[in-house]
Amino acid sequence: MKNIKAIIFDAYGTLFDVNSAAEKCKDKIGNKWEGFANYWRTTQLEYTWLRSLMNRHKDFWQITKDSLDKSMKAFDINPSMKNELLDLYKVLSPFNEVPEVLKTLKEKKYKIGILSNGTPALLNELIESNNLNDFFDSVFSIEEVGIYKPSSKVYDMPIKKYRIQKEQVAFLSANTWDVSGGGNYGYNSIWVNRSNNIFDNLDYKPSNEIKNLKQLLDIV
Repeated sequence: MKNIKAIIFDAYGTLFDVNSAAEKCKDKIGNKWEGFANYWRTTQLEYTWLRSLMNRHKDFWQITKDSLDKSMKAFDINPSMKNELLDLYKVLSPFNEVPEVLKTLKEKKYKIGILSNGTPALLNELIESNNLNDFFDSVFSIEEVGIYKPSSKVYDMPIKKYRIQKEQVAFLSANTWDVSGGGNYGYNSIWVNRSNNIFDNLDYKPSNEIKNLKQLLDIV
């Protein structure tokens, strides 16, 4: 990791808690809120992969709405809550350690970026609503290439922007398929394993696994 020049983060699930929208409504949703949140997230990801394979692109916000529709029906949640959940998704909460870690990395003079399925508008609103504007050099959205992760076209973007080698990127994601996507592409991928999950068998094993982003500071 000595030659790292850029540290690139996935957004959803890595910097920002994708379950926080449903959690803020748990008094209305009840005990099933967490199962609902996980189902929504899984469906959302499945739609990104399926649309990429079908060449039927919709942006991430449209996919978020479509996957929410299905999830609310599956968990019998009152349709009147749809707009509330969508509004909360635009301002997901960051994990607790995120501001401190980003500040420290910025002081170390790394290029810091986000590489995400999200639309530019969604990502900018997340950053601004959580007062993280000062930390990122670049925000890369898949909308620039019109296909979702784990397409190599997505992982190409920071390389082209910064004119660096693949191995000079430390890429962090909580999603094992994304860690594998970046790792197979050539990044130094780091798995943020917050929930003690099992890594997928996708021809890549990360050299580094951390429980939260604070542990990144021990690596770089």
